[in-house]
Amino acid sequence: MGIEYIYEPFSYGFMVRSLIVAISVGLMLPLLGAYVINRNLGFMGDAIAHASLPALVLGLLIGVSVLIAAIPAAIFIALLIGYLISRSKIGEDTAIGIIFSSFFALGFILLSIFKQITYTVEDLLLGQILGVSLSDVLITLILSVIVLITSLMLFKQFLFVSFDPIGAKVSGLRVKLLDNIFLVVLSLAIIASLQSVGIILVLSMLLTPAAAAKLIMKNFSGAMLIGSVFGIIAAVSGLYLSYYLDFPSGPSMALTATIIFIVAWILRRTINYAI
Repeated sequence: MGIEYIYEPFSYGFMVRSLIVAISVGLMLPLLGAYVINRNLGFMGDAIAHASLPALVLGLLIGVSVLIAAIPAAIFIALLIGYLISRSKIGEDTAIGIIFSSFFALGFILLSIFKQITYTVEDLLLGQILGVSLSDVLITLILSVIVLITSLMLFKQFLFVSFDPIGAKVSGLRVKLLDNIFLVVLSLAIIASLQSVGIILVLSMLLTPAAAAKLIMKNFSGAMLIGSVFGIIAAVSGLYLSYYLDFPSGPSMALTATIIFIVAWILRRTINYAI
């Protein structure tokens, strides 16, 4: 009887599609989250997600997938923020905050103007993974492959720049180009996750599993791997909560990730105390 609870939801096509997206999101975000935490770019990830709102609204307005509409916008926003940070004297947080708030406000203005859009604000902000279409699944898988291949190919370079950007520049690496590539990859991962966890909660899936892994793993590559495992567990668990308890998918995934972090923190404290 208990086993039926595990496989019974996936007798429905929409749950199979949701599972594929959940695993993709749980794998991608924490993988990049390890770099984001190390480089203190958490606010950057949040800004990319929020600033993509106008593109999502325009995509809904013209009838294309919100993922397709948001991809070029997110890349543009990420590179724009990176440019402002490198060129502006107003400070990193200030530059990100200006882009974040301006584009997010524009998105809500567009929502108020084009009232014919049937997508709810709640779905945009909190995600609705149970409603993903086959085309959404395909786009998510394509983005996931791009993110994973790029991350593997440039692992050593990203790692060097992440821990020692000055040393990387002295050694001859094109640090600015690598930074831009990372921002583009981060944008793609965030956009691929918006329908699952929504604009507001994407930061939770990006950072929380990665932070939990960092608590219990000493080396960086191990933390990336365990973070992705935690991310998949959180995403799939949130999917089950959405199906059986009718909880919203995004908050369910985020809350599960938080529980994993708390368990990892308690485990770390217990081990340190025992030693």
